[in-house]
Amino acid sequence: MADGLLQSIGKHRTLLERDRELRALDSALSDLCDPVDGVVRARRGGLLALAGSAGLGKTTLMAEARARAMALGCTVLSGKGGEKERELAFRVVRQLVQPTLATMGETECRAFLGSWYDVVATALGLEAEDTGRVPDPVGVRDGLDWVMTRLAVTEAPVVLLLDDMHWADVESLSWLAAFATRAENLPLLIVVAYRPDELPPEATAFHTLAERHGSRPCNLAPLTAAAVTRIVRDELGEAAEDEFCDECWTVTGGSPFEAVELAVRLGERHVKGEQDDLPVMRGLASAVKGAGLIERLHRLGPATVRFAWAAAVLGTSISPELAATIAVIGTEEAAEAIERLRAARFLADGYGPQGGLQFVHPLIATAVYRSIPSSLRVGMHNTAAEAIRATGLQPTIAARHLLEVPCENNHEAVECLRQAAREYLRAGAPEAARRVLTRALREPPLARERAALLYELGCSTFLIEPAATVGYLRAALAEPGVDPDLRASIVYRLTQALAHTDRMAEAASVAANEAQQATNPRIRLRMQADQFVWSACRTDEPDSPARSRTLARLAERLTGRSLEERYILGLRSWDAMVRGEPSKTVLDTAERALGSGLSWSDENRGFEVPVSVAMVYMYCDQPRLAEELFIKGIAECEQRGWRGSHLALGHTLFGYIRYRRGCLTDAEELAREGLRIADKVEGAVPAQWFAIGILIQTLLARGRTDEARRLADTYHYGEMVPNAVVYPDPRTVYAELLLAEGRHQEAASLLSRVGDRLESRAWRNPAWCPWQQNLASALAPTHPERAASHARDAVKRSRDFGAASAVGRALHTEAEVTGGPEGLDLHAAAVEYLERSPAAYELARALISHGAALRRNGQLQEAADQLYRGLEGAVHSGAEALATRAREELTAAGLRPLPLRYAQTDTLTAQERKAAEMVAQGHPVAVAAKNLRITEQGMKRLLSSVYRKIGTDATGLARALKTFPCPLP
Repeated sequence: MADGLLQSIGKHRTLLERDRELRALDSALSDLCDPVDGVVRARRGGLLALAGSAGLGKTTLMAEARARAMALGCTVLSGKGGEKERELAFRVVRQLVQPTLATMGETECRAFLGSWYDVVATALGLEAEDTGRVPDPVGVRDGLDWVMTRLAVTEAPVVLLLDDMHWADVESLSWLAAFATRAENLPLLIVVAYRPDELPPEATAFHTLAERHGSRPCNLAPLTAAAVTRIVRDELGEAAEDEFCDECWTVTGGSPFEAVELAVRLGERHVKGEQDDLPVMRGLASAVKGAGLIERLHRLGPATVRFAWAAAVLGTSISPELAATIAVIGTEEAAEAIERLRAARFLADGYGPQGGLQFVHPLIATAVYRSIPSSLRVGMHNTAAEAIRATGLQPTIAARHLLEVPCENNHEAVECLRQAAREYLRAGAPEAARRVLTRALREPPLARERAALLYELGCSTFLIEPAATVGYLRAALAEPGVDPDLRASIVYRLTQALAHTDRMAEAASVAANEAQQATNPRIRLRMQADQFVWSACRTDEPDSPARSRTLARLAERLTGRSLEERYILGLRSWDAMVRGEPSKTVLDTAERALGSGLSWSDENRGFEVPVSVAMVYMYCDQPRLAEELFIKGIAECEQRGWRGSHLALGHTLFGYIRYRRGCLTDAEELAREGLRIADKVEGAVPAQWFAIGILIQTLLARGRTDEARRLADTYHYGEMVPNAVVYPDPRTVYAELLLAEGRHQEAASLLSRVGDRLESRAWRNPAWCPWQQNLASALAPTHPERAASHARDAVKRSRDFGAASAVGRALHTEAEVTGGPEGLDLHAAAVEYLERSPAAYELARALISHGAALRRNGQLQEAADQLYRGLEGAVHSGAEALATRAREELTAAGLRPLPLRYAQTDTLTAQERKAAEMVAQGHPVAVAAKNLRITEQGMKRLLSSVYRKIGTDATGLARALKTFPCPLP
């Protein structure tokens, strides 16, 4: 089939000797489209890569791909890299999406993009409604994934044609490399063409994708002498001599582009292809490229040359009007120049929504651009920037030209570059923002604007190079007469950058110094809050108790009327919790901190304090309120397009709440999602540490010790510990892993060091870090007295704090290390406390341990009841190993496990629905239990299961929870 097509596609189409590539294309299109009764049905897509050096016919193959895809009824979207437009972030992505969006009205476009509109609008070249929104790069990439996925589904089957990707902007390349793997599961075929040797260093991910994906790239080879002979004879006739054709092959090197161009020139000169024509052929061959090409251009006249130069400066999708302005020629001269350049095969009409003109081949554009005298080229770029600004086009387009212009103290250029940077930041392209701001700094800016520009530059590098941010912001602070509010913003971003580079002590010191110097009370309070944040995050804080006392005294005087005061109160509630002060004190302070609300997405304050306040409710046995705060906070971050470390930590800690509630399956899923997101963020981030620790704890609770060990080894979790405070405490989690592996001595040594460190900070709450319980378990086999002492102390501290889950877990540990009749009483007390808590998994553990102790004491009936209940709780929690232990204990007691009374299913049973409805309608739990002929405690467990299934939107159950005498999970 391919041979017939090659001969039928017309004169000068250089698809000779491209059978392999065409077969690969046809195979890919066949996988994508499934014609049945004349109707094309979309199937699965993939990636096809075409690689080769300049002039080997990649663009012609892409044109053939377009024709074949359209013949099959596919939707074709195209994009193309440009040698002089690599600085324009998301330029190639815009080329793909804008044709479809251009067919929509504004209302339809907003409906199509939905909640993603303001996240991806700037990246797609649309006008964002919220111009203050600065999404992170991960959020923008996620949004672009969603847009392309929707296009693939609604316009299926879809083919993306991406040419000259070696010249694509880095942002588009990064997005494509991440998105392309999804194409296999979508009705979407991606065809890319590029020059492997000209890929930029930043294109590593794209290169890896193309080299390893599917059948790997089709590497194009030069044409053989026979193919070049065919091209020449198609133009000159079959009488062209073999020696002449062979010489044509030699001078073109088998390049399809040069062979076709040469054949066209020979035809125009009516050359016959004889031996005597060789000198003419060699002269024409030199005019196809390099100096000969430029000499041919100059023969078209000065005005035409200037227009060609202007076109080369503009790049692709050339506006004739802009080119004429830059070339300083009139409308009629421009029209004449365009016709001459068309006739000489320099320019052709462009395609796509932007239209305009384009060079016939990238090699021609490159040669023309490089032929422009350097001083004139600079002037033309400067003229282009001014003309673009005058026409009202996006500042990023003008900024691209300003990057080619020497610095000349031009204030208007500085302003244009700053506007471009703001647009790039809204597009999620911080690297592009850094480029233009660095150029603006060299211009230079006015003295009064320098601090603001340095601040903007520091913000642009924060996510990609926080160490550079530190330098820029310190320079900004050194500028004279900085506005107080700007200075506060600079200081906050500086402390953040220091913290992200694991320099917590410096972050706290910077904030403390600013607090002392601030004259405005509001700003002073804000600086104090920042100081307390970073001090609390330090693992090496020199005098933590003193800082806690200062914080407590300050919080006593505050009412929470301002955001600064609420942040101080939020920090106080967290500090009181880790110190183990009474939970009532902690909750009262947290409630005052919430007041009018704490935003998770305030760019000048961060989300550390709002997250801490939400977690306080979890530690105080109110996970429902914690979840509600997290749901609201995560939604707030998503709406702003913050889908990097913010979203990673949100998912991870939401998983931690689920873990504490005993919903281990949910916890594992959420922690894995948090870790997946954190891994996408460039460089190691604190969110990884949170996710790894929580995931390890969850896997251990589910009995999957080997998997937890593999995870720890993969991330070197036991070897490296950050200077920042992470919870659950990494050393304590690693010790839990050691205990699960039976390495008690190593665990005891590590936990002793943890205890020394936390004791020095007066952080004594076992609910936050149960190092004492774990140390007691590690010491029990060899030092039972020390183990019992630690366990008793943990119980006392838990009682001081007052959360039932903390007391119950501590009592459980004391019972395990004590044993005997006294241990039975402790087991019973542990169960009693945990029944009043939301800790379903811990309750299941306590019940099974109590049942096992009763069995060993010969109290089989009582043991059976506890073991059955514990088995049920373990199964519902997803703790497979714990459930196995319960079954083993029942077998040892001579009992058979009964069917579970409250199996977890995907749908609610009639009894569950009725129970929920009765209590939601205001009936007391006792009445509902009596009518349904179950115990009141059973009723509570049943409703707890219902609540977990239908989530926080169940307003009826939310009201029902208030009727319970104790918190439910």
